[in-house]
Amino acid sequence: MGYHRAGFAVDGCDIVARPRYPFAYHRGDALDYLAHLIATGEIERYTLVHASPPCQAGCTLTVGTNASQGWGGAHTDLVASTRGLLDASGLPYVIEQPNGRAQIRKDLTLCGEMFGLGVLRHRNFELGRWATAQPSHPRHRGHVRGHRHGVRRDGPYVAAYGNGGGKATVAEMQQAMGITWTDVREELTEAIPPAYTQWIGRAFQTARQEVFA
Repeated sequence: MGYHRAGFAVDGCDIVARPRYPFAYHRGDALDYLAHLIATGEIERYTLVHASPPCQAGCTLTVGTNASQGWGGAHTDLVASTRGLLDASGLPYVIEQPNGRAQIRKDLTLCGEMFGLGVLRHRNFELGRWATAQPSHPRHRGHVRGHRHGVRRDGPYVAAYGNGGGKATVAEMQQAMGITWTDVREELTEAIPPAYTQWIGRAFQTARQEVFA
């Protein structure tokens, strides 16, 4: 949605059905689909590729709390294979991952407080074949509301992930992230606020204009 608001025509791909996705959509393995676009030359009709590989292998929750408690299962890290295809595409690209141990360059880090949102939701972005300056990161206004590590806190941000412990309701997540097109909890907990990709899309357009100026 953020790229759409920045002026892009958007195509999406995911391995599961997303009937609420508001743009052109291909259901299938994203890496297989990207490889197909490259092999057929169809990739040339695109300007920028954004990839958000499954983050569970390296996210903070997996490598922190879940690992210490013996929770959860094995997760496959698809970042390297995603980057390999993106490099082969010849296009500028963005790889998004949460904080944790994901093996990406943190060329850009965005936070909900930068956009006045009701979530913090820090996300890191590796930028391929283009660059932009890191915006300033304002000081957080307080805690994320909820129960963590035996302590219950109130604060101006909601926890848009998981269940229990004061986590956000579906309506709270929608409002906090600015997402109206889905009310599926799993989709909301996996999403990033469209304000992030709108900012990235506009930064990319500015970077392109500077190259060709």
